[in-house]
Amino acid sequence: MTVHAVGVQQDRQPVSGTRRERGTMVRVLVCTVIALVSWGTGVVGTIVYQRVTAADTSAVDAQAAELADDLRGDLNAGFYSGGQTYGGQFTEGTLVARAEAHGGVLLSISRAKDRPDPNLHTATVMLGLVPPARGTVAAGAYPVRCYRFTFGLGPHSVDRSAMTCPASRTDGEPGSLTAQMGALLARQPTGPNAYRQMTTRGYAHTTQGALDFLRDKRLVAAKDTVTAVSGRTENGDVYLLALRINGVCHHLRMDSSSAASGLIPLWAVPADRQKACDVREPVAATLYGIDPAKAG
Repeated sequence: MTVHAVGVQQDRQPVSGTRRERGTMVRVLVCTVIALVSWGTGVVGTIVYQRVTAADTSAVDAQAAELADDLRGDLNAGFYSGGQTYGGQFTEGTLVARAEAHGGVLLSISRAKDRPDPNLHTATVMLGLVPPARGTVAAGAYPVRCYRFTFGLGPHSVDRSAMTCPASRTDGEPGSLTAQMGALLARQPTGPNAYRQMTTRGYAHTTQGALDFLRDKRLVAAKDTVTAVSGRTENGDVYLLALRINGVCHHLRMDSSSAASGLIPLWAVPADRQKACDVREPVAATLYGIDPAKAG
């Protein structure tokens, strides 16, 4: 067997250098083609996988669109004068109530400092913390998303855009912002009428008067823990109080005027101001939109 093998090797013709180079080039070319095809298949496969497995945001995006429509409705009181529509009057509490109704929280609100219009405001909202009340949505198809809403005077001024959610908690503590906001919602007042439009007339503008109002109107329940922080009088007949309900900072706006019955007097302050819980912030008394009774 050994001799036969040697003989076979001796019968082969010597391979020239040119043929050897061609063979090498062919092998290199084949390997290159295989690598390119494999790479291309991998890229296409990755793209297809990402498209198939990407979170379905349609449900929460629909909530954001409904929130924008609600805001347009709040800014349109249906009062016409000279062909012009004047926006309704509402407080920060309206924005908080709208966000919670759509399964989210108000992260922040501020006046747009870089815009020439002094009435333009920017609100950031996190939605997706609670799935829609109607319809069935798969557990993995309702991701938490954040949105930016801008509005001025009138329903035409409302604009909505998606944004990247903040990466850190609003109180500076380590952990997830989503988890922090979920806990915030879980500790809201348990009374059945929280965040409802109502008048505060007939109650003294004092800490005790405010507590009597909350209990009489059932904005808080017996098991809720209420701690007053500070209060002050604003614009003569408006009393503002910062208080914590179940540890969540709220503002209470007590207004003796007859026009205030259409306002939400109690609301959880935006997430970025929860830690401070300061009644001195001027936004607590801000009335957004235009009072239709004074517009025409």
